[in-house]
Amino acid sequence: MQNEGGHPLVTETLTKTQLQPLGDRVVIKALEQESQRPSGIYVADTAKEKPQKGTVLAVGPGKWEDGKQEPMNVEVGDTVLFAKYAGTEIKLDADEVLILSQKDILAKINS
Repeated sequence: MQNEGGHPLVTETLTKTQLQPLGDRVVIKALEQESQRPSGIYVADTAKEKPQKGTVLAVGPGKWEDGKQEPMNVEVGDTVLFAKYAGTEIKLDADEVLILSQKDILAKINS
């Protein structure tokens, strides 16, 4: 696509399907926290803690160690708990996602 001057327009945005993490990296969509606590009290957005639970969107091939590729312990669609301040947040398809190392995933939640 080009503008009136014939210059290319940058209109494409990165999509989840185009994002392939490298090594032992994992892309996670953090799950939103409830605004209302079980006690009925509403929590302001500014008082909410950083989420630590999310859904895996993409998984890297695994890290190489001593000439062998380490297997990944999670797969796309898994719900996981991760370290509170782990990873790097990026904007992707109007969503905020987190790219983190597999070592920052604390547990897999089985439903």
